[in-house]
Amino acid sequence: MKRLYILPLLLLGFSCENFNVKKTSPEAILKEELETFNWADVDRYPTFKVCDTVTSKTNRQKCFETTLTSRITTYLQEQVIVVTKDVNDTLLLDFSISNTGKIDILHIKMDANTKTHIPELETLITKSMQTIPQIFPAVKRGQQVNTKFQLPLIVKVN
Repeated sequence: MKRLYILPLLLLGFSCENFNVKKTSPEAILKEELETFNWADVDRYPTFKVCDTVTSKTNRQKCFETTLTSRITTYLQEQVIVVTKDVNDTLLLDFSISNTGKIDILHIKMDANTKTHIPELETLITKSMQTIPQIFPAVKRGQQVNTKFQLPLIVKVN
């Protein structure tokens, strides 16, 4: 009879380990989620209306970059730029797009030679950004988010 009581007590003692529940607070869950979150990648890149038909993420990014580059290039080609020496440089344009679709230039990296021979180039690039059509911001987990980009621009003046 004693053996009958010992067996359930042993089973109950060992099974209590299964009842340990890990208590988590919403803050702990949020902290864990933020640590595993990939902030460098977005679900959908910023886009223009002309890129709406593109479905793949990579092609959408290419469409965005191509459209942006062509708008800036077209604007610069329309300007009369007088130089005394040939200029051949690759500019790095750092810019951000807000969660509302507003574009802001953060920094333009260019060679000192380019800056000397075309001092108005930064102003022209800034003005070219004002001609850009409406940008639909990037999306991460269903929310519109701010993004930063770096775009190379080749300047060749003969």
